[in-house]
Amino acid sequence: MGGPNLEVFKFGLYLFVPVMALLHFGDPQWYHSHVLPYKEQLFPRGDKTHMQLPTDQAAVKAELARIKAAKLVKKQERDQAAQEHGTSQPDVSSGTSRGWFRSWW
Repeated sequence: MGGPNLEVFKFGLYLFVPVMALLHFGDPQWYHSHVLPYKEQLFPRGDKTHMQLPTDQAAVKAELARIKAAKLVKKQERDQAAQEHGTSQPDVSSGTSRGWFRSWW
């Protein structure tokens, strides 16, 4: 076996790693410079989120219809821009698309 010196080393390592992690990651300067900027990217502020969620079935259907209409408008604009540039977009609605992986075969 390793002997008492190995056990003392392992014990010291087992104490040293968590204590140093707490000292490093618990530092307020590190928190403000690394965590808070990422938190702003991950969780948007309240004024940037949609806070009024529909609660009844009619409101949900109306919101879904609005989202679908907005997507359709964006798709038509994208298709129109592609026709002006002379490139063709694959028609996803016809069901001919086989996905990104199948397009390699």
